[in-house]
Amino acid sequence: MKIAVEGCAHGELEKIYDLIGTIQEEQSITVDLLICCGDFQSTRNLQDLQCMAVPPKHLDMGSFYKYYSGEKVAPILTLFIGGNHEASNYLQELPYGGWVAPNIYYLGYAGVVDCNGVRIGGISGIFKSHDFHKGRFEFPPYTEATKRSVYHQRHIDVFRLKQLGPGVDIMLSHDWPRGITEHGNVAQLLRFKPAFREDIETNRLGSGPCEAVLRELQPPYWFAAHLHCKFAALVEHPDGQQTKFLALDKCLPKRRFLQILDIPTPDEQEEKGQKDRKVRLRYDLEWLTVLNLTNHLISVRPSNGYMPGAGGDERFNFTPTETEKAKVFRCFDGDLTIPDNFARIAEPYRSPGPDDSLDMSCVEQPAAYVNPQTTTFCDKLNIDDPLRLAMLMTGHTLNKSSFVDSLSTQTGDVGSRNADELNVDDDDEDDGDGEEEKTTKDAHTAAIAIEKTSLSSTLPQPKWRPQESHDESDLVTTLNDDSVDLSASNVSALSLPTPQKLGDSVSETLPVDDLNLSSPAPDPSGQTVTTQSPEAGAADPGTPPVKKFKRRNQTIYANDEGD
Repeated sequence: MKIAVEGCAHGELEKIYDLIGTIQEEQSITVDLLICCGDFQSTRNLQDLQCMAVPPKHLDMGSFYKYYSGEKVAPILTLFIGGNHEASNYLQELPYGGWVAPNIYYLGYAGVVDCNGVRIGGISGIFKSHDFHKGRFEFPPYTEATKRSVYHQRHIDVFRLKQLGPGVDIMLSHDWPRGITEHGNVAQLLRFKPAFREDIETNRLGSGPCEAVLRELQPPYWFAAHLHCKFAALVEHPDGQQTKFLALDKCLPKRRFLQILDIPTPDEQEEKGQKDRKVRLRYDLEWLTVLNLTNHLISVRPSNGYMPGAGGDERFNFTPTETEKAKVFRCFDGDLTIPDNFARIAEPYRSPGPDDSLDMSCVEQPAAYVNPQTTTFCDKLNIDDPLRLAMLMTGHTLNKSSFVDSLSTQTGDVGSRNADELNVDDDDEDDGDGEEEKTTKDAHTAAIAIEKTSLSSTLPQPKWRPQESHDESDLVTTLNDDSVDLSASNVSALSLPTPQKLGDSVSETLPVDDLNLSSPAPDPSGQTVTTQSPEAGAADPGTPPVKKFKRRNQTIYANDEGD
């Protein structure tokens, strides 16, 4: 199976597909799957654009909306994780993953799926220590603080991934695993990125939780993005296993953002010679079972909580047994095929006419929605939707949406379906690019407000385990980076009981065995194809900001790579 791996997409989905199409034609190959390692930017409309954490001057619609609206259809099955520049409101609707458009699948906060026998796992977002132990308390409309904290990795997702047994073939992350530079050509990396030196020398470059998952799962392949450069490494694990790591750049001319690998699949022999071979996504049974077994650990508190560990009275090892997996398998009636149940629950963006004007200052963030895909998945697996819980816990009403458009990816039929909508007030605060640390005080204030909200008359009846009440001071912690008190004395007050329910662009095509990672060289060698990326056409007068594929865009996010 040929898999195209993309670094940061930054909304340039149309150009990525065009480039892959050119490569397929020139090399007479078929790419079966496209993997994007974050900053995908699945913005459906201008309201989604307001939920993306970038400076106003970099707010561009990109081309995803064309695939969401049905104007275009993704020509390749596409799988992606979230980064730190995303339409976070849309991704929050799909905490366990789901279709963001026909043929485009999001893995969720963390997830594992099976693609023709290849197990692909991933974790979205980036690591920030001051949010790692918090619950998923954010929902739109966001403040400038929660617009950033919403994409920070959480302990529960890392904990869940570490419950998996051996056998994950590919892992994806946006952030690099911490310490990965020790296993590649760091000298060459520093020639391109000298600003990394201090973080590398102090072992602060990358995500510590991703490093822990790498050491635990030891997948044969790990792909990442975020730092806007290409870097390869070979990690030798103590038991003899190896992980081939590859990070790729962002989608811009003359940048190394795409690589095509030939990865064998268990059913490869059956597929040989079949021109119409079908690439299918299936749920991973072990991952589904882990989600089911750890549902009670979900928190939507803005305060710190902790996962169970050895020495306590409660279960801390959730690696599923065969009996537990069989029980979950029955919940899905023995069929783990991921259904084509994409549904539009927000109106797609429509390009304005030449005489129309656009004032982004008049565009507000949207309300929060509960996605029917998530509702169906949670009901089947008997688990909770964190977004719904967060809204209920803060006393907000789940209203009906005024726009729901259900689309079958198999037949193209359009129908209607109800969804839930939330209307709350937003705290409008100014925040510059890369200045997330300045928003922690605002997040702290918001945390206190949420803790004070009365939960009476808003919670479902009665699926809660009784829990001792605690003083408010026990539930609110300081949000300053690296200063959160993680002492054991705080642990008991922080758990939330939840319902207990069951120009030029460079791409490289090469077979996996030719991925030259046996030495610390950072740059896999192989057949290199240089093609001219399609240039964006001239915009009509009055058209809202859409990225132009020009060299001037190399400065986009240049001051925001740390977050």
